Amino acid sequence: MLLQISIDKLIETTRVLLSIAGRYLLFAGAFYLFFYVWRKRAYWQAKIQQRYPENKHILREIAYSFITILIFGAVIMLVIYSGKHGWTRIYSNISEYGYAYYVFSIVLMIFMHDTYFYWTHRAMHWKPLFKLMHKAHHLSTNPTPFAAYAFHPLEAVVEIGIVPLIAFTIPYHGTALTIFSLYSLLLNVTGHLGYELFPKGFASHKLFKWHNTSTHHNMHHRLVKCNYGLYFNIWDRLMGTNHPDYEKSFEQVMDKRIANSKVYNRELPRELYSTNDI
Repeated sequence: MLLQISIDKLIETTRVLLSIAGRYLLFAGAFYLFFYVWRKRAYWQAKIQQRYPENKHILREIAYSFITILIFGAVIMLVIYSGKHGWTRIYSNISEYGYAYYVFSIVLMIFMHDTYFYWTHRAMHWKPLFKLMHKAHHLSTNPTPFAAYAFHPLEAVVEIGIVPLIAFTIPYHGTALTIFSLYSLLLNVTGHLGYELFPKGFASHKLFKWHNTSTHHNMHHRLVKCNYGLYFNIWDRLMGTNHPDYEKSFEQVMDKRIANSKVYNRELPRELYSTNDI
């Protein structure tokens, strides 16, 4: 009996880890292969920093990411265990709260995470915490999609902390949490993409400026003490932590992209990469 329980736990743990790793590889890998391998010449004009990171930095991002996946898996397993014992606020039937709340709960998770991320992120930029846990992430000064999970183990615990916070505070359906997790991973990967995907004027538009861009987070990796937000540009604007040149920098990237939009598959300047680079 105990052996069966142990085997069941092992199977469930393996399933959770494979699910997290699979999503990470699918999202980060697909964006990396598209922009950094297959179409890197075609979309070079959209590259925020006009150079590529060396292979050793990409391998470091991947190595940190798989440690992060193990930590994420451990915390998620604790949440699953708690849910099975009725300690979380998970519910099984959507009809119990209705579809309106189901959709609202996903939106609420996103805004909860955005607030959680901003303030924990700012806290980790306090000098002692930065050296202890956040510096590892900032080794990616020119990040790739694989930087999305490239955390020091202590930071990984902080990052996944939003899941138990949600699980123990608001009623949620399991699939709603899954949708939120996929959205979070997608925005995290595109934030570290190194390419700008949004159109000209997006960062200063009266409506769209409240959503972050790849340029916004790329500036954070390059300049460090600014642009702390995740999904939205709400807290940075309210707290005055946007870099003063953020909108200008975004438009410069757009102008460069537009000016070179007719250039296709041209030879990239040799100084942008060496034999050790991508």
